[in-house]
Amino acid sequence: MPSPLSPHPRLRIGTRGSPLALAQSEETCARLRLTQPALAEPGAIEVVVIKTSGDKILDRPLAEVGGKGLFTKEIDEALLAGRVDLAVHSAKDLPTWLPEPIILAATLTREDPRDALIATSAQTLAELPEGCVVGTSSLRRQAQLLHHRPDLSVVPLRGNVASRLRKVGDGHLGATFLAMAGLNRLSARGGLADCDVPRVPIATHVMLPAVGQAAIAITCREDDEAVRMLLAAIDDRPTHLCVAAERAMLERLDGSCRTPIAGLAGLDEACGGLTLSGLIARPDGSAIITRKSSGGADDGARLGRELAEELLADAGPGFLDRDP
Repeated sequence: MPSPLSPHPRLRIGTRGSPLALAQSEETCARLRLTQPALAEPGAIEVVVIKTSGDKILDRPLAEVGGKGLFTKEIDEALLAGRVDLAVHSAKDLPTWLPEPIILAATLTREDPRDALIATSAQTLAELPEGCVVGTSSLRRQAQLLHHRPDLSVVPLRGNVASRLRKVGDGHLGATFLAMAGLNRLSARGGLADCDVPRVPIATHVMLPAVGQAAIAITCREDDEAVRMLLAAIDDRPTHLCVAAERAMLERLDGSCRTPIAGLAGLDEACGGLTLSGLIARPDGSAIITRKSSGGADDGARLGRELAEELLADAGPGFLDRDP
């Protein structure tokens, strides 16, 4: 790719084709154009839509077909082959380990990290009718839901945001969960105008979010200095520090879509401190272990690893490997 200072750069951005993925890519484009005026020229940025295995396989939970890496595999291949210069992802979809030499180069300012309850008959988990059928393919959400409401029935649910909202609105499901961040980003662009279904945020002490939830993650090749310079200019430091701490915890826990793991970090820039909450659970919700720790903002990786060790010690041998 030409230098960031070239008068006629052409930047190729790889992304999935879902409405949410495209909204996140457009947000990335907007920020790049603000920091590098040359990128505001017509044709300077090209968004390359790449269909991933996760988009193609919709009839089975991700845990059964290879995990969340299915949402990044084909995009990573395009990045490694030089067909795109950078890639835009939901941070929560990034695998724990990225293929070399791909790096997480930037994260954009985090949106609302909470999950939202989507239901026509309830405003809280406690108000869901007994035996209500709840659709989700997230073991993290399933475990926390069943921990609070073991009487409910959980069924697999895949598809984009609008299709999930419609299944609740049409009465095919009693409830589901979606990320508030995705709802907010799509609503801001008019993408949910025909999906008028109640959505209520759930407090994080009731349902802890996925690692990286609500953050937009941008990856590139480590040796592409020109692109790394561009991305450094749009990187949001507080979000980057928090996501790094969460991912360090996830890495030590060896987390995947087969493991109910949650984590959320918060940064107090006034005092330079970072607080990290973590959770591991059994898929049926019969056991949930939580921990919280605080430390320096620049020490998030160590904090994440130490919190993971504490969770594993509390859980005991084999906790994450057992079937419910």
